[in-house]
Amino acid sequence: NKTVLVLGWGRIRIGQGIEFDYCSVHCVWALKAAGYDTVIVNNNPETVSTDFDTSDRLYFEPLTAEDVISILEQEDPVGVVCQFGGQTAISMAKHVIEAGFDIIGTDLKNIDRAEDREEFYTLLKRLKLNLPEGKTVFTTEQAVKAANKLGYPVLVRPSYVLGGKGMEIAYNETNIRDYMTIISREVQEHPVLVDKYILGTEIEVDAISDGEDVLIPGIMEHIERAGVHSGDSISVYPAGKKINEKQELEILAITKALARKDALNAKGIINIQFVVAGEKIYIIEVNPRSSRTVPYLSKVTGVPMIELAVRCSLGEKLKDMGYGTDLFPKRDLYAIKVPVFSHEKLPNVEVSLGPEMKSTGEVLGVSKDYNEALSKGLIGSGVKIPKKGEGKVLITVAKKDLPEMEPIAQRLERLGFTLYATPGTANYLNKNYIAANVVNKIRYEENNIFDLMEGGDLKLIINTPTQGRNVDKDGFKIRRAAVERRIPVLTSLDTAKSVVDCIALDKTDSQLTPINLSELF
Repeated sequence: NKTVLVLGWGRIRIGQGIEFDYCSVHCVWALKAAGYDTVIVNNNPETVSTDFDTSDRLYFEPLTAEDVISILEQEDPVGVVCQFGGQTAISMAKHVIEAGFDIIGTDLKNIDRAEDREEFYTLLKRLKLNLPEGKTVFTTEQAVKAANKLGYPVLVRPSYVLGGKGMEIAYNETNIRDYMTIISREVQEHPVLVDKYILGTEIEVDAISDGEDVLIPGIMEHIERAGVHSGDSISVYPAGKKINEKQELEILAITKALARKDALNAKGIINIQFVVAGEKIYIIEVNPRSSRTVPYLSKVTGVPMIELAVRCSLGEKLKDMGYGTDLFPKRDLYAIKVPVFSHEKLPNVEVSLGPEMKSTGEVLGVSKDYNEALSKGLIGSGVKIPKKGEGKVLITVAKKDLPEMEPIAQRLERLGFTLYATPGTANYLNKNYIAANVVNKIRYEENNIFDLMEGGDLKLIINTPTQGRNVDKDGFKIRRAAVERRIPVLTSLDTAKSVVDCIALDKTDSQLTPINLSELF
């Protein structure tokens, strides 16, 4: 039979891992069903893709240009699949073409058009789509000039990154200069991107495209607002809590516009991330590959996404596959993906959420009730949801977050918790008729936050950071101390609202109703 080579993702690291194992294995199954011999290149022993009976041949080799080209010369495949091994595999596409072999799926020209920021900006402007205003820079002075022109805050990041590596929100010129000093320690082959930071609801779409028609199995919305990496956000299917039906239809139209032949000519799978701010929908990025949400979305919608994507890559049309196009009907359930963190195993690592990914896994909570699905996800991820009215809650938030914190604190008080807060936060809450006991900052010897932690009965900490990178700041020390004492610490007010909803549900894990995924469809 003709041979197709599938590129894996290599070592598991923050940003990519077991999700791409799922994608690669399902890709192999679809290729076998289409009559091809399959070859997998991957060097990770902890996967199904490297089992002896998954593919016809396995090359247990690093995902480097030298090794991959040697294997291509040995196997002489009719095509190479790059879109199911994350950023590692998609970055190999140019080496595959240079070696004289064909890519199955979206071609190299359009992969680069999605990955290269200047080309991507040009495409979006031609399609008259909204995008955060941005600049590409190489030097510190260029970065400062760009940020000053765009207006703070800005998002700074390298091009072609995995898991948000090296991303940061800069609030002033000092942040920019510090960032450029750190990022310049490694040689940058591509420019640094400086984008205007837009505060809004982040939306994510995994779509299947044949170059003409598009199928979106489901739209997911994040609980945490933009600025938290998608891998660290709590993701909700179906969308609808924060966006309306009109916005969903607009997202479908944008996805179609980006996937069609005169734009990215996407063949197979494509991942798009949006920010909805007011009535405007902005495109953050387009990934011409599978994403970490594909297994989750496939399971809860019943759509065999990888199989359909492979068949599209091989030239079949969505209209001929029996699934139709556009937006797949919503399921009568909530499926909520909650990230899992390993902070207690990683000393001196910042706990707070931000644009750089930190989670090391994820779990799925499914229920017909939104708060029950959320509770399942949080419990599964290891978050100890406090029982209603039992214990103390510590609140210490940045000054800018105090108005938003007020209704959350009010609910906690009504749920029967005893509130403690640092002087500034306590003063604000008490002035707004929310009883909060004052606890000293850690520099004081008596009645400080560490004493409160050691005293027991502290069930939850809500702390929003100011300068997370600085290990000498009180906030950093508080968050690390909480993690090491296994006290839940929330650094996003969006997450805090969701946890309070789960507390109000007032159900233990034994009271939550199990759901069998196989019985949903």
